[in-house]
Amino acid sequence: MTIPTLTQVSAHPDDRFAIGFAPLSLDEVYQLADAPGNGAVVIMSGTVRDRTDGQAVEYLEYQAYEPMAMRVFAAIGLEIRQQWTEANRIVIYHRVGKLKIGEISVLVAVGCPHRGEAFEACKYAIDTLKHQAPIWKKEWYHNVNGQISSTWVSIGACDRIDE
Repeated sequence: MTIPTLTQVSAHPDDRFAIGFAPLSLDEVYQLADAPGNGAVVIMSGTVRDRTDGQAVEYLEYQAYEPMAMRVFAAIGLEIRQQWTEANRIVIYHRVGKLKIGEISVLVAVGCPHRGEAFEACKYAIDTLKHQAPIWKKEWYHNVNGQISSTWVSIGACDRIDE
């Protein structure tokens, strides 16, 4: 049996992609996305909220198939550069491991000469990441009986809103 290899995607040298356990820094991501040609840097910060579907969340656990997720991040960067050709810098950072309420789970930043393209490209990046990257979260919450229970949720299983 032959196992197919995944396509390698090379990232643009000005872009940064990472997956790790360490807390994410808005300041660091902003600095990485900033460039002299930018008129805008748009950052999307995903945080752990305290409720899901009416249930009190205790914490989340994220896991990722890192090699493939990094290729997805790089592919998103290249797609952004094809669609928004003036994009200067693209940053996608995602955390894995146990995250408490209020902690940042994902940061996406795009620097462009104009705000409109920066907003559009940033939205495209997070929406595409959520549907394509092999990243999963396990939600730990209080169920209706007050007991702590959990369920795995694939980020890729999110609802699509076609526009």
